[in-house]
Amino acid sequence: MLYLAFVSLCLLQPAPPVPPAASAPTGATQPAAPQVNSAAVPAPRPDKWWQERNDSFNARAKQGAEKGDIDIIFVGDSITQGWEGEGKAVWKERFAPRNAVNFGIGGDRTQHVLYRVSTGNLDGLDSPATGNSPRLVILMIGTNNTAGGPGVANSAQQINQGIRADVRAIHDKLPRADILVLGIFPRSEKPDAARELIVETNKLVSNIGQGIDGEPPMPRVRYLDISDKFLEKNGTISKEIMPDFLHLSEKGYRIWADAIAAEVDRSAPVRGK
Repeated sequence: MLYLAFVSLCLLQPAPPVPPAASAPTGATQPAAPQVNSAAVPAPRPDKWWQERNDSFNARAKQGAEKGDIDIIFVGDSITQGWEGEGKAVWKERFAPRNAVNFGIGGDRTQHVLYRVSTGNLDGLDSPATGNSPRLVILMIGTNNTAGGPGVANSAQQINQGIRADVRAIHDKLPRADILVLGIFPRSEKPDAARELIVETNKLVSNIGQGIDGEPPMPRVRYLDISDKFLEKNGTISKEIMPDFLHLSEKGYRIWADAIAAEVDRSAPVRGK
């Protein structure tokens, strides 16, 4: 598939070429081997609950391929999954009437989404037996790649590459759907290193789909950063919007829905209107 070619560009971070052994001085340190970017390598998670939720998405995709009853797909981590919790009332009001489905799994990183969208979550949806193919995919992923400390957290460039791999995979599965890539939402009560990493990552991702740096152009891909909608004027985050300074309250989900309303109307207006 086309996305594999793109992923292969992201997997390795090039290191200087190793000189011929004959020309290397005795005792000279050889350059390090290229390192794998874990954020851009498709990876499942071993947890039984994760596998069961992923299987439920695959089953929903199979139904969608048969009935053509999916218009919008939300893809992401626990913040997306939260539409089933704190965001439930807003979802019922704003997205259920638009034939939307929630493919979010708590704790997911870019590599987990890459695995999911490549191995079943979107299969068959582009050419359903009847009905319609999805018109919009909304992707918000990457905050978990910023966490975990040295050796676990990814760099901004690695997360950028992981998000781009996700988008390429989604585009390959659903070439007729629009893809709205959301900047990673801010986290932490006050600006800190994690927040700075998110800002840096979002800047790198902001030109996605434009065919820059050898990436194939994807006209149906759009980027939107709504970070400022969640911040107070002094740059802090209120518990009223993010009770734990990461996950959204019902008010936070309403802010999210309002912030993307124009993009949703553009790509997937309510059918029959």
